[in-house]
Amino acid sequence: MSETTIDYEAVIVGAGFGGMGAAIELKRQGVDSIAILEREDDLGGTWHVNHYPGLAVDIASVTYSYSFEPNPAWSRLFAPGAELKQYAEHIADKYDLRRHMEFGVVVDEAAWDDAANAWTVRTADGRTITARFLVTATGFLSQPYTPDFPGIDTFAGEIIHTTAWRDGYDFAGKRAAVIGTGATAVQLVPEIARTARNLTVFQRTPIWVVPKVDFPIPAPVRRLFAAVPFTQKAARAVNTSLLEMLMVFGVLHYRQAKPGNQLAALLSKAHLRTQVRDAETRKQLTPSYDFGCKRPTFSNRYFRVFNRPDVDLETSSIVRVEPDGIVVSADDETDGRKIEIDTLVLATGFNLWDVNFPAFTITGRGGRDLGKWWREGRFQAYEGITVPAFPNFLTLNSPYSYSGLSYFTTIEGQMRHIARLFGEMRRRGSDRFEVTAEANEKFLDEVTRRLGDSVFYAGDCTGSRSYYFNQHGEATLLRPQATLPSLREMETFPLDDYTYA
Repeated sequence: MSETTIDYEAVIVGAGFGGMGAAIELKRQGVDSIAILEREDDLGGTWHVNHYPGLAVDIASVTYSYSFEPNPAWSRLFAPGAELKQYAEHIADKYDLRRHMEFGVVVDEAAWDDAANAWTVRTADGRTITARFLVTATGFLSQPYTPDFPGIDTFAGEIIHTTAWRDGYDFAGKRAAVIGTGATAVQLVPEIARTARNLTVFQRTPIWVVPKVDFPIPAPVRRLFAAVPFTQKAARAVNTSLLEMLMVFGVLHYRQAKPGNQLAALLSKAHLRTQVRDAETRKQLTPSYDFGCKRPTFSNRYFRVFNRPDVDLETSSIVRVEPDGIVVSADDETDGRKIEIDTLVLATGFNLWDVNFPAFTITGRGGRDLGKWWREGRFQAYEGITVPAFPNFLTLNSPYSYSGLSYFTTIEGQMRHIARLFGEMRRRGSDRFEVTAEANEKFLDEVTRRLGDSVFYAGDCTGSRSYYFNQHGEATLLRPQATLPSLREMETFPLDDYTYA
């Protein structure tokens, strides 16, 4: 392969906020020959795919945005999903990203060609694309999980996964069921309960829910944000600090700040007690694991739903699905107990560790298969973004990359890393980088040591069934650091941690 056969300087897989952030930074670094390949029919990532009723951000909107591109027009403190989609479109337009995007493209595999010093990307429609750099921005929650309950394919009613929502679907008169009680269900369940004839919520693991301080942002405040951007930056700093107190001290520094974790749990329990009248229902809704083992969420409506006579909480195990309902286990019945339903909603989340890391086959130097290497060994990525034996490869949805607060904190940290790395390549006149195995191992040892103080290892996460844990029982998703130290490290890492050519 010769130099002239390179189709693009960079291929970015994914047109969500991560992919757009990477494209913005690459363009700042002088890389303009970019292809952004997106499997969906439009940009926005999760905010394009998800549009179920009640969808909203689960942290304050002032924090859930790029710090360099604040949005003064958020209608609420916790903006509805449609506004995040609009914000994504604004970013694409302002930073001239649409011309780089191609939709409906499913990437099947990517392989490094050492002789050509380039990546070869193959798509499901048979195309082959070559690029100097490969960036995966497929998101943490991009591969929906559909449970394989016996008989689910025989169900005669409607089955709706929350990632494939049917806009306008009418639950009026329907006997509905929701399987799952994660963050999505917490938003969706109150909306279905408003119109359904009856709703059964199937809970395997309860979730910690804390009060949601949400309200419309008054027009004068929005005008102030637009006229004096510093005021919105100040609001962002305050909100980030509050999130830091909840996440960093209560979760990541559990060993040193256990009382803070217990206080958060007490807040959630008090919230539950004031909202649910029945003591047995409260008991079923109370997690047995420590606060933070699963990502907690905010809601003022979810708990109250279970006071309604037409809403049932079902905690028995699902035995099978039949054409007209779901059979659950029952101690006093040989064949279980059937709950008759018309519509089945799957709020069953995503498959992170089996198919999402990575989301397609990636083969590096020496034939190393990234997914196989991670799953057979340890999930790892230097500074949460690069991997040894994978030259010119940036993995944005990677082990130890997520800050645990706003996803934008993670994105902007990675943008800073890209800026420093590409600046050094430009200084050296090189077009190839690869993190050293020694630097990667040192980083892995350090984050492993820090996580020893977290609730994941020092607390009790038994029975949490948290997506934070991979199949090896390791909590390798979060970067165990506060925001400012993480951002500082991403822009000051030792340049000699990489080799250049």
